[in-house]
Amino acid sequence: MTDRRSFIAGMLAAGACPKPTWAEVGSPAFLSAGVTQNGTHVLCGLTARGKISFELPLPARGHAAAAHPMLAEAVAFARRPGTFAVVIDCVSGREKARLHAPAGRHFYGHGTYSADGDLLFTTENDFGAARGVIGVWDPRDGYARLDELPSGGTGPHDIKLMPDGKTLVVANGGIETHPETGRLKLNIPTMRPNLSYLSFDGRVEEKIELDRSLRRNSIRHLATTSDGTVAFAMQWQGDRARHPPLIGIHQAGSPAMLLETTGRHAEKMKGYVGSVAASQALGRIAATSPRGNLVQVVDIRTQAIVAQSEIEDVCGVAALDAGFFLTSGHGQIAMQMGAGHELLRGTALRWDNHLVAVSMNAPDRS
Repeated sequence: MTDRRSFIAGMLAAGACPKPTWAEVGSPAFLSAGVTQNGTHVLCGLTARGKISFELPLPARGHAAAAHPMLAEAVAFARRPGTFAVVIDCVSGREKARLHAPAGRHFYGHGTYSADGDLLFTTENDFGAARGVIGVWDPRDGYARLDELPSGGTGPHDIKLMPDGKTLVVANGGIETHPETGRLKLNIPTMRPNLSYLSFDGRVEEKIELDRSLRRNSIRHLATTSDGTVAFAMQWQGDRARHPPLIGIHQAGSPAMLLETTGRHAEKMKGYVGSVAASQALGRIAATSPRGNLVQVVDIRTQAIVAQSEIEDVCGVAALDAGFFLTSGHGQIAMQMGAGHELLRGTALRWDNHLVAVSMNAPDRS
């Protein structure tokens, strides 16, 4: 694999970039998986006002997706412990490729591209060794698998590309699972979640662990801002009578800071944050709890909750210029603005857990 890592570095140095085509499918702001009324699983593009710009079939339930930064192309990941991901041409609706996890691996439902789209990184479980790995795939060669990197922990779930374009941040949830036992959590008494920062050649540049008293707070989902701030969302696996912080922020080289949304505010979230988004412009983080039917918006500087909205089965969340975009498992699409939310529209789709932002920063090909 060492030679292949050198090859990866060479690819990045070459800087070859395909031309963007997202405009051909209505310039969606976000991607989300969903389920139609007749039970069909789909991947949809959504505009910032909640209009569905395209709807394409999936072979099974999706979890999250990865949007190619240039091409109108997306990878839809199966829900853990899925062993496949589907690459879809969002213009034609054609399946371009299908990723199959190697023997002894399964996907965790998340992935991210390199800034130029030449590499895809996927969170995976090496379930025989109970360790997390990051799969590296080559979109320019039919998504051939290039390499496998250690994730820095157990149970890597979410993964994001940092603003420097050369570092990955991984949410290692700390929970051991095995396909033979489905979604059963096998190591709760000994779990050790962490945030790991990885270089593209597999080096762990930094690792952040929580205080031992919070080791059952599984770090699951991530959001990043352009100044390198990482927001992370947690799911409590301990005593349900306890209500620890469920949202944290971190910047490289500094200790993690947990936002003390304790007491009745934390209790309302029912120990579970399903997704998180961060806005550098607003200085705020939005966290959703489908179990608590609640959205909480926290001011990063003061750590105060500045807004709460009750939306049944809300989970998908993404940052907008002036607020946050939301989707729910009951088909609602809403916008969190100021102290409350505005329902943009209701749909017949049951939206899955996550919204994925589509990069529109590349120059138009015209």
